[in-house]
Amino acid sequence: MKKTLLFVAVALLPAVSLAQDSFQFGIKGGVNLSKFSFGSDIVTTRLNANGSPAVGVDGKQIRDNLRESLNSRTGTAFGVYARFGRNLYIQPEVLYSTKASSFDIIRTDNGKTTTQTVNISTTSFDVPVLLGLKGGPLRVVAGPVFSFRVGDNQRFGEALRQYTTGSINDAWSKAYYGYQIGGGIDLGRLGIDVRREGSISDITAVKLGEMGQEQFSQKLKSWQVTLAYKIF
Repeated sequence: MKKTLLFVAVALLPAVSLAQDSFQFGIKGGVNLSKFSFGSDIVTTRLNANGSPAVGVDGKQIRDNLRESLNSRTGTAFGVYARFGRNLYIQPEVLYSTKASSFDIIRTDNGKTTTQTVNISTTSFDVPVLLGLKGGPLRVVAGPVFSFRVGDNQRFGEALRQYTTGSINDAWSKAYYGYQIGGGIDLGRLGIDVRREGSISDITAVKLGEMGQEQFSQKLKSWQVTLAYKIF
């Protein structure tokens, strides 16, 4: 009996080793370098039927034009990841992510042009579901990202309760969608990733005009750099 048990144990070692190699779980964190993009460089504000501007920022009306800012803003990302597979793998992640950007309001008063910069930010739970290909320590990944928006200036605990106590329909109604593509390198238990992220759906959309026939919208462009630690 002892010899049989020893033989079974030795026979199972490769399977256990393979299972460990084909599944990973860990934590990760890093920075987002983001900016939001309009559909065009300059967006002219439309007027309501009474002649007043249709767009406002912080309670103040925009009277002239909007312009993209070329500056990237820094945000953060941290969370957990899992990896299923070895050379070809699937990697889902859940990240608490902040992204920031800005745009310019260009005003002309009495022949004098002034520019006001408006800072904006968004906080979300990001869920990338990535397909990866690994050769040695190097990896490439690509796949969709589902982002579930949380309120501005909301603490992590409050945001988490919002999505664990609410309904699934409420969560999906706040979601927007994007993609990630990039690469990484594994160094023992550590992993470094650099990814390009873009949005497919609008992050924000503001209606212009009384009937809302036209609007300006913003999409996300971001670089994400993260450091991961494999727990097992």
